Amino acid sequence: MRFAVFSDLHANLEATEAVLADARQKECTHYICLGDVVGYNANPHECVDLVRKMNCPIVKGNHDEQACLAESSRDFNDLAERAIDWTRANLTADDKQWLSEARMTRQVRDFTIVHATLDTPGEWGYVFNNLDAVASFTYQHTTVCFFGHTHVAGAFVRDDGVKRVRTEQLMIEPGKKYFINTGSVGQPRDGDPRAAYCIYHTDRSVVEQRRIRYDLPKAQRKIVAAGLPRLLAERLELGR
Repeated sequence: MRFAVFSDLHANLEATEAVLADARQKECTHYICLGDVVGYNANPHECVDLVRKMNCPIVKGNHDEQACLAESSRDFNDLAERAIDWTRANLTADDKQWLSEARMTRQVRDFTIVHATLDTPGEWGYVFNNLDAVASFTYQHTTVCFFGHTHVAGAFVRDDGVKRVRTEQLMIEPGKKYFINTGSVGQPRDGDPRAAYCIYHTDRSVVEQRRIRYDLPKAQRKIVAAGLPRLLAERLELGR
């Protein structure tokens, strides 16, 4: 089996379609969404509709949660706040209902999925370093857990201690635990503007990191045309 695991689409339809096309070309058999379908970019309804029709396992992201509120909880910075206000106005009631019903964590077959952290998934903490990862490993009861939220691809491995590793071709070894960030489809922040996702080859116990080019200028034009902050368009090409 091959699972395409993707996160943080953030209403970037061009990036999402490119990732799904690549996953089909790579003969993925199953799809997993780690949340933040909406926020920042200009196609929230279209991305919700696309993922919803896939009927794949999904967990809730913080932007998904905020988009469903009648008014903001003021947890976002000004840029994200302006984007989520616009997003809220451009989703249907049905879109919001679907987003609101997503779980915080799920087990899919023999691995776990979460948007942020396993210890306090609804508090939206970030895992950037080994110390951050330790808390989630304490609550991880499967060998592999996929997460998103930071928009930075990579993985943490717990054996005798915890270390960070790259995920181009990550072999899942018995006796270890893996907390794997797929990176962001719609707004990467690791200096690489290409859309990011992972393929989990369960038959070979390998996680493969994928980076996909997409029609970035088109996504940028949509952001500007929608009246969203221009900085959101500019940061896409920087991968920041």
